[in-house]
Amino acid sequence: MKFLLNGTVLAIILLLLTILSLFIGVSKVSITDIFHLTESQMNIIVSSRIPRTVSILISGSTLALAGLIMQQMMQNKFVSPTTAGTMEWSKLGILISMIYFPQENIIIKLIFAVVLSVAGTFLFVKLVQYIRFTDVIFIPLLGIMLGGIVSSFATFIALRTNTVQSIGNWLNGNFAIITSGRYEILYLSIPLLILTYIFANHFTIAGMGKDFSTNLGVNYQKVINIGLFITATITALVVVTVGTLPFLGLIVPNIVSIFRGDHLKNALPHTAMLGAVFVMFSDIVGRIVVYPYEINIGLTIGVFGTIIFLVLLMKGRHNYAGER
Repeated sequence: MKFLLNGTVLAIILLLLTILSLFIGVSKVSITDIFHLTESQMNIIVSSRIPRTVSILISGSTLALAGLIMQQMMQNKFVSPTTAGTMEWSKLGILISMIYFPQENIIIKLIFAVVLSVAGTFLFVKLVQYIRFTDVIFIPLLGIMLGGIVSSFATFIALRTNTVQSIGNWLNGNFAIITSGRYEILYLSIPLLILTYIFANHFTIAGMGKDFSTNLGVNYQKVINIGLFITATITALVVVTVGTLPFLGLIVPNIVSIFRGDHLKNALPHTAMLGAVFVMFSDIVGRIVVYPYEINIGLTIGVFGTIIFLVLLMKGRHNYAGER
């Protein structure tokens, strides 16, 4: 596994999967046709395959980084946009925008999703700071409970407003709906990635605690606010564009931290590449296993993510037992 997390190896695997992704689909476009594509094949590549592949790369890398930042800020390896309720708040924002602004305007959806995602994430953090759990496992449990309440409330509103079918598109990730003109909003996450790299050392210091950060002259609360804003906004961008991608922000940072340590700046490129590889592989499997149909990415990631998470839990339990 350590060999696979080598930067060069990850980059090669990601490149191969990216090329493979461009030539898998119902409409047959072979890699041998690349130099003499018909007009129809060119349209498929430009309008569907490239947007899908680019959205997978951006979504996978940014959500993995969002999980990494959140775990660093909360000093808890079980926290992620999934277990902090961030994704549920984003879906509630999308639902509210659909009710009051029914016209198809992705910018309106994004604004509502970002606002509620940021507000919900900060609410989660304030609750954690107020309750002051002594056991780290209770922090993600609080986030899951809060997310469950938000999700139930959103379902209730959807039932009352007859928007259940519409909001269902965002309940499970689905790259099949990605075409040219529907994914470009993901490019807004690129400035956030640059901001993450700039503040990487500050995030690492903040992850060591308030007292330690203050002694080093770091404005702890400001850094926490910046980190949480980045994670909430990235999550909203992905949910608005492709829907929910579970486990990604939880397991990828944990895998990288095992082999690369907890220094955020050193882990950033590996986390981004592994996140993109994980989503790309899951999407390709979903397109192949029931070809010519496909399985939603949310389901394939859920299956693989559950298996990997259980392995990580068992490994952690085994190590803990060995130390005792």
